Amino acid sequence: MGHNHFGLRAIIAALGLTVTAGCMSDTGEVSRFKAGFLDSTALSKPQMQENSSPVILALQARRSLLPAGSAFEEVATSVLAANARAAESELRSARLRAEAQSKNWLPTLGPQISLTSLSDAVAGLVVDAVLYSGGRKKAERDFARADVEVAAVTLAMDTNARLHTALMLYLHGQQAEETAAMLDHALEDMRRFEWIMTQRVKGGVSDLSDLSVIRHKLAKMQAQYAAQSEQAGAAVAELNAMSVRKLGGLRGVSAFEVDPTAAQPLEVLLAKAEKGRAIANAGIDRSGYLPTVSASANTSGGGLTGTIAPANPIGVGMGASLDAIKATEEAAGRRVAQAHEDASRRLAKQASEASALERQLAEASALTAGAKRNLDLFQRQYDAGQRQVMDVVGLSETYATQAEAEIALKYDLVRIRLDMAKELGLLVDGSDI
Repeated sequence: MGHNHFGLRAIIAALGLTVTAGCMSDTGEVSRFKAGFLDSTALSKPQMQENSSPVILALQARRSLLPAGSAFEEVATSVLAANARAAESELRSARLRAEAQSKNWLPTLGPQISLTSLSDAVAGLVVDAVLYSGGRKKAERDFARADVEVAAVTLAMDTNARLHTALMLYLHGQQAEETAAMLDHALEDMRRFEWIMTQRVKGGVSDLSDLSVIRHKLAKMQAQYAAQSEQAGAAVAELNAMSVRKLGGLRGVSAFEVDPTAAQPLEVLLAKAEKGRAIANAGIDRSGYLPTVSASANTSGGGLTGTIAPANPIGVGMGASLDAIKATEEAAGRRVAQAHEDASRRLAKQASEASALERQLAEASALTAGAKRNLDLFQRQYDAGQRQVMDVVGLSETYATQAEAEIALKYDLVRIRLDMAKELGLLVDGSDI
């Protein structure tokens, strides 16, 4: 055994001298080999540092658009704390794979067992070192780095999508509660009108048909109120299931603006990361048609051996294969352009819809205020005996309908802005993911 240890040290030393003296170049692989054997600091620093990635730097630089101290921020914080984030496991796996690939230029050491007869076995250790791989090792490192970028963007998209779902539930609950509160006030007036009309019918002053109409309107409004209350409760229950604490006590909707040019859409960043991975994978495939120079030694004997051969056989179809690899790179670049175009179209549409909703909300607010003034005027005129009950009932119903439309527009505007923030990945700080 001692003899084998001595032989192994000698083989490794011989490989070190062979690699140091190598004159071939593989995009820096031989120089990396030299640094690996001669510089002790080279092995302690990962070759891949994802913080230098433009994609990951762009993710880290993002800042949430949700107003500080608002109910939106409370929802986002609580839901983010409860996020299992399956995509985080993928990112961790990708980082570990990248760390492993950052050392792929080092020699490998493994066992070799061969049967010399039915009863004897010879065991040894084999040291393999790739001196020149046609760029394959570098492409593998690039692929691992791009894999980390893809996983990081996927994690950002997953987190923003989760927060978007939670905020939409919160908005749905708030809209239902606000609508129910408005209908509750309208129901008080409608019940009063129903009582007045009942007394008038009993006294023979009014016709029974008017009472039937009022009761129908009252029943319809009560059904709407019950439906809105149920929707509010369901939304809060679903939101609480996503959060680390109960959020039923939160109230209010904060206004915020979204600049479509504030950041690159996450879909574009994902396409860029996938482009880098596709190009690296094409480099791996292309290197298979270039010669690979490797050296190996076995402690059980045989000395130092070297091989020079391409990984893939060279034949008539090699040209078509290389063209296919080149086409893959071009397709990846076109996918980035297509993702940028699609994201720009979506953001432009959303920005246009937001502007339209702002205008419609202003108009609806004015109409609601006008309907309320008319209702108050008719109420005063009724009290003065100048209006009939049915006149006030009709205007009360008109006011409730207009107020409900204004509430819907207000929440639709917030939703479209949250959609834009999700598209840009601005629902959470990049450092918090």
